[in-house]
Amino acid sequence: MRIPSVSLSPFAAGGAALLLLVASACAAPGDAADPQDVVEADHFVPATPENLNWGWFPIDKEPVLTVQSGETVRINTITHVGATQDQEPVEYLTGLGIPRDEILQDVLDFWASRDGRQREGTSGHTITGPIYVDGAEPGDMLEVQILDMETRVPWGANNTSARGGVFSTSYPGYREGDPALDMEPMRHVIRTGMAGDREVAFVSENVQVPLAPFMGIMAVAPDPVLGQPSVTVEGVQGSRAPGAFGGNLDVKDLTAGTTVYLPVFHPGARFYVGDPHSAQGDGEVSGTAIEQSLTGTFRFVLHKDVPISMPRAENDTHYMIMGIDLDLDRAARHATWEVVQFLQAEKGLSPAEALSLASIAVDFRVSEVVDLTQVVTGFIPKGIFAR
Repeated sequence: MRIPSVSLSPFAAGGAALLLLVASACAAPGDAADPQDVVEADHFVPATPENLNWGWFPIDKEPVLTVQSGETVRINTITHVGATQDQEPVEYLTGLGIPRDEILQDVLDFWASRDGRQREGTSGHTITGPIYVDGAEPGDMLEVQILDMETRVPWGANNTSARGGVFSTSYPGYREGDPALDMEPMRHVIRTGMAGDREVAFVSENVQVPLAPFMGIMAVAPDPVLGQPSVTVEGVQGSRAPGAFGGNLDVKDLTAGTTVYLPVFHPGARFYVGDPHSAQGDGEVSGTAIEQSLTGTFRFVLHKDVPISMPRAENDTHYMIMGIDLDLDRAARHATWEVVQFLQAEKGLSPAEALSLASIAVDFRVSEVVDLTQVVTGFIPKGIFAR
């Protein structure tokens, strides 16, 4: 089917604005893609071993695709679950109760490519890319319109452990003597499918969580500096900690119909996407969401000479302004600063007016707290501005 379009009015620093079209559709979970149900795109990038990266963002890898500004790309991603453990994937996943015919060939192929594959950092993310946007240069801004998100298999997984997520001894909020939960480490396999007219996760007999698929990682090639979060090797950015380049943001609101804005650090921008999730709460407090392989469709729009300092996003109801820091208090301060700067540049407010509005109308939400750096997002409601 041809997808209806919805008008959004994306923003950019310095007052630039466009009227852009966003489309969305969703295939039934686990179904083979019906050509009439697929969002039309100019290009397709499969999740083959040569298109995948393990735990880092190479800044000089040969692009898997080159696109022009305005073009659309359909991109396959895989979850790390089944693809990165030491045990053979079919044996491992069927041992978790996942039927053999629900194991993607992409997962098997990536696992088989592990020997000799360069892996930097300690993160296990599987990341597709990079996609080269022709004409992008440092100082530009890359707009990424999220047109569609589809589940590729009818299952996902979530991990829990006594010392995982916010209960880890390495978590910034940990104090000596803090108790641990009385539990064994567990990987929860969660079935997903249709319940009436919506796609849900069947968490238990009495609990169904609506799916809201999004990519935990959307990034441009970073500008890593030794000593920065997740940079332990000169020139190499591990994928655990998000930053100005985007990365492992884990902002659950970056679903279909949302537009993300990223600063460009290298020619071509070099876009990466991965860490696919089908549902997550703000915080991702256990350390994982429902980790589930997805296909995303994106439109890339290049804005020349529009510098921004941090990732931003918007949907039809809100502007989303992010603050990122190792310290949650500092992340909140950064998010507030970015909101004030945005309201001055985009809405013509004075610093005092912008801070006042930030306090009385903007919701600052803790989007993610378990990936070393922490993310606070200021949600500015669009409805407060006179049209």
